[in-house]
Amino acid sequence: MDSVLVVSSDKKSTEYLYDLLRDEQLSIIESAENTSFIHREYDLVIIDIPFENESGIKTAVDISESTGADVIIVVPKESEKELESKSEKYGIFVIAKPIDENILKKSLHFLRAMRQKLGGVQKENVKLKKQIDNIRLINRAKYILMEYLSMTEPQAHRYLEKQAMDLRITKAEVAKRLLSTYEN
Repeated sequence: MDSVLVVSSDKKSTEYLYDLLRDEQLSIIESAENTSFIHREYDLVIIDIPFENESGIKTAVDISESTGADVIIVVPKESEKELESKSEKYGIFVIAKPIDENILKKSLHFLRAMRQKLGGVQKENVKLKKQIDNIRLINRAKYILMEYLSMTEPQAHRYLEKQAMDLRITKAEVAKRLLSTYEN
């Protein structure tokens, strides 16, 4: 977590959050009085609710759904339970005022851990999608061999494997070449 945006119309809250966040060795900490100033992607957006002329929870949900940012909303103590239930399904953290330094720091550490874990899951997801795409490609190539060259499925499979070994390329690359020949 490198970049943080603090959205607050209260200068004291902004300064207090800045001081707490500075201790966390974050590289970029910016602030704004409302979300119309969001001009780039942030890893974390902290919204001090309420702020003028905007609905804080709606803004938090919009940011959570439309960006990759983690979102923490800081709310009056009496609104904490209600806003927790509304924001929970969007993965938004709710922290009550006055801000407990330890709770904020624990939240930041938890968000960092989850961001790392999610990054690993996303990498695995990309890898699996690529494998699925390759399988589909190879299956299409097998179908072409079966249709145009009257091969059986095992013969088509063996043909692709042998071509890949002989040419020292992947079966997916053999399949691409085969498809470019027969599908054009």
